[in-house]
Amino acid sequence: MLIRNVRPWGAAAVDLLIEGGRIAAITPHLADSTAPVLQGMPGGPDAGREVVDGRGRLVVPAFSDVHVHLDSSRIGLPFRPHTGAPGVWGMMLNDRNNWRTAEIGLPERTAGTLEQMIARGTTRVRSYAQVDVDCKLEKFDAVMAAKQKFSAHADVQIMTFPQAGILREEGTIELLEESLKQGADVMGGIDPSQLDRDPAKHLDIVFGLAEKYQVEIDIHLHEPGELGVFSTELVLERTRALGMQGKVTLSHAYELGSVSEAVSRRLIEQFAELDVSMATVAPSASNQLSLVELTEAGVRVGLGEDGQRDYWSPYGNCDMLDRTWQLAFTNNFRRDELIEHALAVATMGGASIMSHEVPRLRGVLDRPGVAVGDRADLLIVDGETVASTVMDRGSDRTVLHDGRVVAEGLSVLDS
Repeated sequence: MLIRNVRPWGAAAVDLLIEGGRIAAITPHLADSTAPVLQGMPGGPDAGREVVDGRGRLVVPAFSDVHVHLDSSRIGLPFRPHTGAPGVWGMMLNDRNNWRTAEIGLPERTAGTLEQMIARGTTRVRSYAQVDVDCKLEKFDAVMAAKQKFSAHADVQIMTFPQAGILREEGTIELLEESLKQGADVMGGIDPSQLDRDPAKHLDIVFGLAEKYQVEIDIHLHEPGELGVFSTELVLERTRALGMQGKVTLSHAYELGSVSEAVSRRLIEQFAELDVSMATVAPSASNQLSLVELTEAGVRVGLGEDGQRDYWSPYGNCDMLDRTWQLAFTNNFRRDELIEHALAVATMGGASIMSHEVPRLRGVLDRPGVAVGDRADLLIVDGETVASTVMDRGSDRTVLHDGRVVAEGLSVLDS
């Protein structure tokens, strides 16, 4: 494939040659189409190749949504009033009381949500699949079916997730283990102190199952202040003791910056040392660890949309470009380079969590993902600059996965 006239990260216009699913060559774009755009190519630059006209749009890496709940989505369904009670347990019960009565079946709305995400530029997804004594493996099966349906359009990792806790309801552990036997990619945990109220046992089960099935770990952490720091320190202790460096992610963790500057600095240093990743959903919280300090320390940080207009929240629309705007806004980013950094987190930051073959961001000025040798998972999108693209969030989008166009104009193309 030859992609003409695109601007990597807003730079000067170039032409990209795609071979074997990767960027094989980059040359300056020449307006004269008869000019030798890419030299040394038999039969001329376009011979036997699909040609994509970038029309001067930006090209950036495709998005990586590393924290989404495909199984609870109401995308595409009529809007309903929010009925959730405060707190994790209350919200979970609201979902439990309503998910079976949605206007269409769970497999259809799960797959439909993934389709809308791909159409808007997301080609890497880490989705939670709730597993508990209520839904058993029904939600896991729906996410697995969506993954298989769109296997040619996106990479999807599935996390088996004890949304209702591990210890509160008998039979949960056996269901979690069965989902791992059936191919879950990541073992989930949630609020080991506040929800299950036995953090040692909770984490013993999470780390034990992860070790047994050789999968990574991702722990939801909503716990406040010193309690959140306490649970985090237990996670770090186990990561170190079990040699699971590079295999653990903390999601949310938006209270870890609330205790003291010294504690924040110590946690960031340990995250970097143990290669513990952070997944944020860009909450409107003031006590988060600094996104800039995390990146500069070498911590892998990715972005996700969390719920999608579901029984937990009316927010979410499948568009990671919108969530990138939110990440910049909630971090009070105004300078162009920081807004660009938010996009780097939303794209290659998340990619580095899903695959450690992808290098972590080297700093706030790192703009990876569109160089020779990089995988051709790309988003071509309208905009004057990267910052203006994040602000305007245009709809003129072309999405590539593994060097193939998978979506155009906010619609997914057939395989």
